[in-house]
Amino acid sequence: MPNIKDVDAIKALITDEWSDWTDTVEITQDMINTFADVTLDHQWIHVDIERANAGPFGGPIAHGFLTLSLVSHFSFQMGPEIDGVMGALNYGADKLRFLAPVPAGATLHAKSRIVDVTEKPTGLLMKREIAVHEVGNETPALVYESLGLLLG
Repeated sequence: MPNIKDVDAIKALITDEWSDWTDTVEITQDMINTFADVTLDHQWIHVDIERANAGPFGGPIAHGFLTLSLVSHFSFQMGPEIDGVMGALNYGADKLRFLAPVPAGATLHAKSRIVDVTEKPTGLLMKREIAVHEVGNETPALVYESLGLLLG
């Protein structure tokens, strides 16, 4: 496990190889409806089951931002573990693409890889590419380049 003070060791974590898959999360219709209530996004393709069943995806699909919001949950499982990190802040994103719909009832998991590490005055800025997939689907539901500021 590298230490945050050892910048070269952390930069050595940059790789083209993906991490192992995370645990899975089932996307239930209740979860979709709750997300719709919180975000005030009640578009029929998400919450009107009867209409969505006759729609382009054959049933309701999760909001893209619901899928994206699960990245926080998955991130804790993807690592890497770095000694000496006092905290990590969401610094933003460089890229986000929604590539496949997530139907109600789907089970998701994620994998990631570190693509860049940059020294900043307040810590290390780590760029990580994250792919969230429906289990069994080769096409990711989303690909996200997250930026996290590691404080040490």
